[in-house]
Amino acid sequence: MRLFAENKEIGVQSFLLKLVNNNCPGLEALAEGPRLDGRVNLVVVTLIIPMSKGRPRIEEAFSAITKGFSTTGVSIVLSEPVELGDVILGFRWEGEMKFLRATAKHLNPMGGGFYQLGFHMTETIHTGDFPELQSVGF
Repeated sequence: MRLFAENKEIGVQSFLLKLVNNNCPGLEALAEGPRLDGRVNLVVVTLIIPMSKGRPRIEEAFSAITKGFSTTGVSIVLSEPVELGDVILGFRWEGEMKFLRATAKHLNPMGGGFYQLGFHMTETIHTGDFPELQSVGF
């Protein structure tokens, strides 16, 4: 019988502390330099609707989850790299869909087959501007 039993949770705690610290936005900002705008980690479902010739391509829409927000930006997590330009992002808010115009800015691998796609959001879109958006939702 051992006098001091090994505490297996210490290994778990050590790993989780390293994982969190290495992915903490505050520490990441120190490595990348100061940002003009703060980030908030927030996971919500969003609908990405690609644009072509100034019109939404509803048939090419797909859902993803967000990773983080700033006041004019959002990053989403994808399971494959997708090259996008201008899009409309749809968010469910208070029982209805809200739409924002956005432009893709960067696509970076996260590991494990996942990618982070960053968007700069430029304006709100009203369904009157694109009536086809009235039928879009999740």
